[in-house]
Amino acid sequence: MKRITYLVPVLILAIALLLSSIFVVDERQRALVLQFGQIRQVIEEPGLNFKVPFIQDVVYYDDRILSLDTAEIEVTPSDDRRLVIDAFARYRINDVVQFRQAVGVGGLRAGEDRLEGIINPTIRAVLGSDGVTSNTILSTERATLMDQITEQARARAAVLGLEVLDVRLKQTNLPAQNLEATFARMRAEREREATDEIARGNEAAQRVRAQADRTVVELTSEAQRDAEITRGEADAERNRIFAEAFGQDAEFFEFYRSMTAYERALRNNTTMVLTPDSEFFEYLGNSGLGATPARQ
Repeated sequence: MKRITYLVPVLILAIALLLSSIFVVDERQRALVLQFGQIRQVIEEPGLNFKVPFIQDVVYYDDRILSLDTAEIEVTPSDDRRLVIDAFARYRINDVVQFRQAVGVGGLRAGEDRLEGIINPTIRAVLGSDGVTSNTILSTERATLMDQITEQARARAAVLGLEVLDVRLKQTNLPAQNLEATFARMRAEREREATDEIARGNEAAQRVRAQADRTVVELTSEAQRDAEITRGEADAERNRIFAEAFGQDAEFFEFYRSMTAYERALRNNTTMVLTPDSEFFEYLGNSGLGATPARQ
């Protein structure tokens, strides 16, 4: 019974030692076995592994492609037009031993700080080189510039055990102090274009109105001319009919004209003051048609 009592703590201690000596590396990781801070083993394959309990430690590093969003920086291209650049990088830990030696116990956070300290100066150097203007950065040549940044950053990051796979520019903006001035200039330009368009529209409208007024005058003139011609032809036809009627029966024609004159003169209850011997109402004073007709 006493032997069993002694064996239980020993068994528990043995199990604890066994469990503390086992560690697992999955397919997304690589690991370093450290003994008193010194690298004793590099585990690059996934699976079950062993270490010396309480003496050796295991440090895991991500074996996947990682992403780093760098802080915004200002660059000055050769045309002295400052730009704010926001970039990101894709990288992986290529050599875990070299990475551990470079960053120490700082781990991935320290490695990313060191990598950002490489990428940002590289961006400034490439985008600020001779011949690179702000228009170049914003044009299709941007891809070539990003390739240059990637190649230079990859060469400089190799000492950290990192492989830079790609560096891309997410955004390219003007500094805040220049942005409002640029917007104001753009607004002024658009307002000037709008004013020009309005002026051209008014000019075109005036041409249309002038053409319409001219057309109205021409049509009115032609209509008046045609009316005068028609009126003249009608007067001529009337005179011809009167002449024919006068020629056929001059006495009846004179009588008809006198009756027409009476009708027109007395149409609106007109009061007329005439001398007793006036010839105007001669047909009314005589019973016969042979008297001398009144004159209009």
